[in-house]
Amino acid sequence: MLGEGNVAHTAMSGDGTTAEDDPLQTAVWRLRSRACWVDAAALLAPATPQAALQRASLLVERCLYTEAGWEDAEDALRTAEALAHTDDERGAAACERGYLAYAATLLQVRDRADEARAALGRAAALIAPGAAGRPLLDFRRGLIAENLTRSPQAARAAYRRAHAGATAHADPLLLSATWRHLAGLALREGELTEARHGFAESLRIREELGYLVGTAPALVSLADTETEPEAARLREEARRLFRLLGGVPTWLAHRLAPPEEDAATA
Repeated sequence: MLGEGNVAHTAMSGDGTTAEDDPLQTAVWRLRSRACWVDAAALLAPATPQAALQRASLLVERCLYTEAGWEDAEDALRTAEALAHTDDERGAAACERGYLAYAATLLQVRDRADEARAALGRAAALIAPGAAGRPLLDFRRGLIAENLTRSPQAARAAYRRAHAGATAHADPLLLSATWRHLAGLALREGELTEARHGFAESLRIREELGYLVGTAPALVSLADTETEPEAARLREEARRLFRLLGGVPTWLAHRLAPPEEDAATA
């Protein structure tokens, strides 16, 4: 299962769900949730460490969902790293560096597993345990453990820390990701009821937030725990969203092939 999570805790300050949301952040969130990462990043002038980091985060997420835009993400990340001055800022930039290296490794663009581990280790040394950026770091360390190190036990521990942190810091999008990945581990172990509950919670949060680009993967995951005809209904809804967003995320395409195509290529 590919990794998903909050771009940066700052990005969620304007998810469009309350009247107090900053208009700029609301616009960024709406574009991001519809897979328009480049347009969202264009709204953010990298004049401050926070803006530069958020801009880089958006472009890193674009790489994970589209398997494209690697150079743009690298350029934005270098800018964010250059502007970072505090430990939190440097740690957050290192967390994004690790996530970009993880994505490149997972999608087989280039093996950057050692870079991913080193960058997230550097982030862990800079971001204090109770800081707002720590849950995202814990989640991404869980992704490394699950998908690169193949250590489900370590992944579960990291996801649980991230889950608790996301709850404490009121980060619903990250919470949806921890629900989903904990459910994925439960499904692999045959814990169907636990998996169904986690996937349903993840989907509920994404639908409430209007996070369209992350909704199709959540629908497919939940479908894996359901029986027919509910499973087919969920997958068809995922196909509709996938087509609506122009075939994003790209890595979901093989899971959404119509049944007749599956039969033809089996």
